[in-house]
Amino acid sequence: MQSKVMYLSDLKFNIDTWKRELRFHFNEMDTFQEKLEEIVPRVEGDISKKKLEVFQNRILIEKDAISKLMHRCRNKIANINNADFNENIDGRLQNEQRTLKEDMRTYIKLHYDLKEELMDFFLEVL
Repeated sequence: MQSKVMYLSDLKFNIDTWKRELRFHFNEMDTFQEKLEEIVPRVEGDISKKKLEVFQNRILIEKDAISKLMHRCRNKIANINNADFNENIDGRLQNEQRTLKEDMRTYIKLHYDLKEELMDFFLEVL
């Protein structure tokens, strides 16, 4: 049982860390959205205007993805708080952890790809 408590504590730490990172990314997307709105009058050319619109849409999509991941993290924390200490550690909780971990890894990669593209766009139009 002691190993189960330690495992759940480590799992909760990971999820709390992900939640903090997701909140940071959500705020970062707000900042990027504000910057896009600020540069709208300075953007010239149809191609640049289309890129701007695409980035605005991608920010909305990313914020939605963040919200869904936050919801999954909250559900996971609820599962941890209601864990059956007699349940096998290699069971449901661990399998759910792997899926969330993989989704977080994918999300973080996509986030930094978008961030890099946005920064390149800002350099291009400013």
